[in-house]
Amino acid sequence: MMTKDDVALMILEAKRTTGLTWEEIADKIGMSPVFTHSACVGMNAFPPAKADELVKLLALPQEAALVLSESPTKNFAQTVPTDPCIYRFYEIVGVYGPTLKALIQEKFGDGIMSAIDFDMTVTRVPNPKGDRVKVEMSGKYLQYSAW
Repeated sequence: MMTKDDVALMILEAKRTTGLTWEEIADKIGMSPVFTHSACVGMNAFPPAKADELVKLLALPQEAALVLSESPTKNFAQTVPTDPCIYRFYEIVGVYGPTLKALIQEKFGDGIMSAIDFDMTVTRVPNPKGDRVKVEMSGKYLQYSAW
C-alpha cells in the first residue's frame, strides 16, 4: 500500500528529472505553488481531479492520485502553545514551512530568509465572507556559504 511519504518521494524524483519548478507544476494543474507543494509533500489533500492531473503530468502510478487526494494526518514534532492565535501560526509553519523553504530556495538558491534584517505588517482586509488577516513578511535573503 502506497503512503503519502512514498508519493512525496516519487514527486520529488519526477520534479528533479523533469526539471520543472513548483510554479510550473502548479501552473500546469491550475493551482497555487504554495498549495501544490504542500499537498505534494503530504500536508494537504488535492481535489481528486487535480491529483489526476498531477499524476499524468509527472507520469506517476495511478494509485498515487488516490493517495494525493486522501486527507493527511498533520503531526508536529514540537510542543505548541495553547493560545489559539499563537497556535495557528505554529500550525501554519508546521503545514507550510517545508513549502516556504522549497519555494524560497527554488527562487533564490540554498539559503534562508533573515529574521534579523526583517519586517512584518499585519493588515485588516475587508471581505464579504468575513474580514481577513493579512500578514506580510519581508526578510533579507541570506545564502549559505560553502566552505
